[in-house]
Amino acid sequence: MEARQGARSEEDADRRRLEDAAKLWLAHDGLWFQAVEQRFGMEAAIACDKAAWGRFSPLEARRILARLGAQPGGGLDLLERALGERLYSHLNRQSSDRPAPERLIFRMRSCRVQDARQRKGLPDFPCREVGIVEYRTFAETIDRRIRTRCISCPPDPRPEGAVCVWEFTLDEGAGR
Repeated sequence: MEARQGARSEEDADRRRLEDAAKLWLAHDGLWFQAVEQRFGMEAAIACDKAAWGRFSPLEARRILARLGAQPGGGLDLLERALGERLYSHLNRQSSDRPAPERLIFRMRSCRVQDARQRKGLPDFPCREVGIVEYRTFAETIDRRIRTRCISCPPDPRPEGAVCVWEFTLDEGAGR
């Protein structure tokens, strides 16, 4: 009993450290964006953000694949698992469902960035353009056959119970 409690306490401490590190990573991302926006404007900041996410998302996907001991090409099952391993999965509430074997719907139920903006009375950050690059490059790193479609993402109106919604489909004829 004592050994189980000790292991659980250690797991809780690890989870808290990981959550804290994810918060720091996200804070840096936001501060970096704001610095570019203040100096060069929103359009330039979004362009830089897209470029950064276009490089970071594949890097994160490759690291997750290595951590899982998986190889690219695992389809939507592997993508679903990998989405649950991303840094922001420790900060945001997310869910996914599979209405068909070749289709994955991913919902960001809460988003720390957008929640903070709401608390400050600010409009949602228009992250759709950045998200398209982020999710597409992440998914294609997991499996080149995966196609990504944004169903809804700010500045779109929020769908009920989500901040953004993404659809991933498997194109069997692609990327092999």
